[in-house]
Amino acid sequence: MKFWSLLGNSQKLDGGAMFGNAPRAVWSRWLPPDELNRVPLACRALLAAPLNGRTVLFESGIGAFFEPKLRERYGVVEDRHVLLDSLREAGFAHEDIDVVVLSHLHFDHAGGLLAPWQEGRAPQLLFPNATFLVSAACWDRARDPHPRDRASFIPELPGLLQASGRLEIVDSTHSRALGDSVRFHYSDGHTPGLMLAEIVGPEQVDGQTHGGVVFCADLIPGRPWVHVPITMGYDRNAELLIDEKREFLADKLARDVHLFFTHDPDCALARVTRDDKGRYGTTNEVGELHARPLMA
Repeated sequence: MKFWSLLGNSQKLDGGAMFGNAPRAVWSRWLPPDELNRVPLACRALLAAPLNGRTVLFESGIGAFFEPKLRERYGVVEDRHVLLDSLREAGFAHEDIDVVVLSHLHFDHAGGLLAPWQEGRAPQLLFPNATFLVSAACWDRARDPHPRDRASFIPELPGLLQASGRLEIVDSTHSRALGDSVRFHYSDGHTPGLMLAEIVGPEQVDGQTHGGVVFCADLIPGRPWVHVPITMGYDRNAELLIDEKREFLADKLARDVHLFFTHDPDCALARVTRDDKGRYGTTNEVGELHARPLMA
């Protein structure tokens, strides 16, 4: 099995919103803002093949589905569908994808499922041969959003996914499509039912798997958020997220599971560290993955 990190459309969002109650003097050292106080963010997907005999894409980024005014409002940099370009560079097309795993259905993680915007054309679903995996709680949230995050969803997307006939709602640690090769962890601090996919490692110690890769989604968007107290203003429950993150990182450190970051502009993959004061950090940081074997 090999991995590719695939860049999708990038964003620039308000730094204060991305770092919650952390002061600007602190977070600006991690991600320097522009003149509008916006920080650069990737929307990075992970491609794994063959995984359980299939070509699997973890998330699709924000894509290019926004019309121009909304693209500007939400800080989307490119007007083309960058993920499709990244797939081609890796030797794939969206028609080659067998499974798409979605941590949740906020537009910056699922918008890439849609074809680029064209005036007068209704949203169209790409990936015609893929099974789409979504957690039960995320599915419910997308169909009936809370007023606080209603703007984060694409109203047409649930209907398109359901109409495809290729939607699998996941409500346990494993899915029908991927079997034992992918284990799901869940978090509620950012959004209900955030599904964190761990590609199971090859090592078995005392009945536990070691050495895998986990897609951290918005529980840990990038390296700055590995520090446990750092949360986003977009999180629905910061204290719950901090408790979930502490447990999550302790487990991944103990089992040497690598972290894959979707929003870090410069780092795709890293290992977890913890210093003598108990503060978590990262090491062995990798900017891009190009057909990288699991244990490389």
